[in-house]
Amino acid sequence: MNRFDNKRVLISGAGSGIGQATVARILSEGGTVVAADISEDGLELTRAAAVAAGDSDRLTIVTVDISNETSVHEQIGSAITALGGLDVLVNAAGILRSAHTHEMSLDFWNTVIGVNLTGTFLMTREALPALLETGNGVVVNFSSTSATFAHPYMAAYAASKGAIQSFTHAIALEYSKQGLRAVAVAPGSIASGMTSNPGFPEEIDYSLISKLLPAIGNGFAPPSAVAGVIAMLASEDGSFVTGTEIRIDGGTHM
Repeated sequence: MNRFDNKRVLISGAGSGIGQATVARILSEGGTVVAADISEDGLELTRAAAVAAGDSDRLTIVTVDISNETSVHEQIGSAITALGGLDVLVNAAGILRSAHTHEMSLDFWNTVIGVNLTGTFLMTREALPALLETGNGVVVNFSSTSATFAHPYMAAYAASKGAIQSFTHAIALEYSKQGLRAVAVAPGSIASGMTSNPGFPEEIDYSLISKLLPAIGNGFAPPSAVAGVIAMLASEDGSFVTGTEIRIDGGTHM
């Protein structure tokens, strides 16, 4: 039996990177998936991959701006209703922006916080009633190694990811007696569009980022390395894991 047979899973950030890989992994294990992203083109690529794998009959795509309260309420609320409930929420959507902190505008800061942190909150708030109704719902949030290890030029990103860890801990305890599990993954050294072009400002000190390389393997790992861990955490195999974060970085931060 597949681990996600008869499981309804909502995944944000599903148009690229780790979110897209997680859609493929959950579908391959029998799940019924709603793939959400702001990028319609990205979602079409996700759909095309599902068609090629023969899993598209269990996939629905939804275009949503997770930083917008109305968009989340209307699009995600309707998707959950159409599913008839929800078993797992994976908050993979996020953005990475880099800047010298003394040159960082308030708009820059608010954009990163708005997508990464507020978007995680809005998606979770919308999904919680359905997740609690199941009696064993799961929320998987996305932190980052930048939350607990120094990543220069990423102050806004790091702050958003640290806050997501704290948010995950809080809801894990708040809803524990209602059967909800909440856990965060903290990826690092993963090959994706986000990490391939972090948008570093000019005149940076590269010696400050030279240590950000994995200790094992031959460089950055593919998004599927994280998707496999998410599948474990969201399934019964992760049934005794909650209120914590799992670092997935190939030993970059040992």
